[in-house]
Amino acid sequence: MNALDTQGRDAQDRVKTTRDSMKLSLNADMGESCGPYRLGDDGALMPHINSANIACGMHAGDPTVMTTTIELARRYGVSIGAHPGFDDFRGFGRRRIPMAPADIEYLVTYQIGALQALAGGRGVRVEFVKPHGALNNVAHEDDRVADAIARGIRAADASLIFVANCLSEMTKAADRAGLAVAHEAYADRRYASDGRLLPRTEPDAVIRDPDDAVAQVQAMLDSQCLLAMDGTKLPTPIDTICIHADEPTAVGIARHVRRALETTGICLTAITRPATGPADSST
Repeated sequence: MNALDTQGRDAQDRVKTTRDSMKLSLNADMGESCGPYRLGDDGALMPHINSANIACGMHAGDPTVMTTTIELARRYGVSIGAHPGFDDFRGFGRRRIPMAPADIEYLVTYQIGALQALAGGRGVRVEFVKPHGALNNVAHEDDRVADAIARGIRAADASLIFVANCLSEMTKAADRAGLAVAHEAYADRRYASDGRLLPRTEPDAVIRDPDDAVAQVQAMLDSQCLLAMDGTKLPTPIDTICIHADEPTAVGIARHVRRALETTGICLTAITRPATGPADSST
């Protein structure tokens, strides 16, 4: 065996060791139907994920859908988190709405509280919070909005885990607020060179081929980097991988990604916090 072969085998061994010790959660944005209108196939997707981000009635969802999603998650042993967004039903929460930071803080607490009340009545605990859509995108780069979200989470329950985009202002805001943070990357979205998600208006911004999604996830985990479309690598911890349930390819992507991760020895587990004491950022 020559020196290059030895180096290649050593690199493969390091990747395998890292994967064998890695804990990761697959999450999905769910509960985004309303009344008679169906969006996504939550029943088919739930068995393939570990954690469900449940819409809280502002950008999507309603009390009945929220409750149905809570019960579905409990059936499959999936942890639940609040998925608050702007009050923007017509725009599915993907329109930027100018708001004072205090108003954003209260909007976040309000939505978390709604999910907590419905979940508590069914013996299920809300474990984390992940902002939705435009609120998430604004908070990625605006520290005032990120801090407002963190304050809103802390007001509802300081032990909730803040699921935040990798390399975003939200990860810093979580630290400033004393919240545990889970660093989130995406299986089905591509990245710009600054670490932000490519706008959905850009060609190829959304990954719909399951094999492409698997390749992106595996490459990000092996390098512990976000991988931009132009080849830029941005080092970051990655604790959880998101799949968008409103995409028609969501179930296929989730199934393929989960199978690939389990094959490589990664421990898939739900995003959960301790029963008592300070929040735990492990996923």
